[in-house]
Amino acid sequence: MSRENKTEEDGKENMAAWLVGIKTLRIQPYTLLPLGISCGRCNSCRVGCYNLCSEMKFFGSPPTNGSLATMVLHPANLCFKLPNNVSLEEGAMCEPLSVGVHACRRANIGPETKVLIVGAGPIGLVSMLAARAFGAPKIVMVDIDDCRLSFAKKLGADGTILVSTKIEDVQDEVIQIENAIGTRVDVSFDCVGMDKTKTMTTALSATRAGGKVCLVGLAQSQMNIPLTPAAAREVDVIGIFRYRNTWPLCIDFLRTGKIDVKPLITHRFSFSQQDVEKAFETTARGGNAIKVMFNL
Repeated sequence: MSRENKTEEDGKENMAAWLVGIKTLRIQPYTLLPLGISCGRCNSCRVGCYNLCSEMKFFGSPPTNGSLATMVLHPANLCFKLPNNVSLEEGAMCEPLSVGVHACRRANIGPETKVLIVGAGPIGLVSMLAARAFGAPKIVMVDIDDCRLSFAKKLGADGTILVSTKIEDVQDEVIQIENAIGTRVDVSFDCVGMDKTKTMTTALSATRAGGKVCLVGLAQSQMNIPLTPAAAREVDVIGIFRYRNTWPLCIDFLRTGKIDVKPLITHRFSFSQQDVEKAFETTARGGNAIKVMFNL
């Protein structure tokens, strides 16, 4: 989906990069579309927390269809023009990157924040990039997949630790985390949210007294976690749901080069029926697949 050496006329071939803005009816090339459309009327929307809108229509979240199409109709006020020095592929990465940016805002990541990220999948990796952009000086990542950890290390993680799925290993793994980060963790991001209680237990146990744990991954509808010991140490537990007001900052991070998302794009496929099926199969297998792109 690169537009390098393309004219505006050539860009018309990539119809997914165009949109018709409601009300203005203007055609704009290279425009980014946040995936959620809120009602704009409820209390959450009125106070600026539109991501919590109970009537949210979010592409790919039933009953709303996905946006895997050559053209998409979208409100003009929810569209953002892509800077000239940012490719379409990079622009598409603003969506997952927004999750990491929103998490860092919620957790108040700054230049003195030592960060633990549980889970080195796509969301864990963009959370690491966002935390670094927010100034975090030390970031350690843990995962059960050594391949993902190797990728995280190449992307800039200060330390990586291969962990198990066994809850009884938590205390030993917390010691490894402390050794890797050189002190206790200020903020932990659980970017998995499954394996029963293991990921959140690790995050809660590794975080210092007075620190924060941010639950980013929402794979489980219910979790049984040791909140009492965390409460006794005044560890704040916060959550995020998707994102809000993140796209301008994400675009600026990409425009200025403060964040480089290109290494996360590991596979590319055409928009044929056969390749679409292959793309989803590649994503489902995991392994070295991080983000899969379609070239339209």
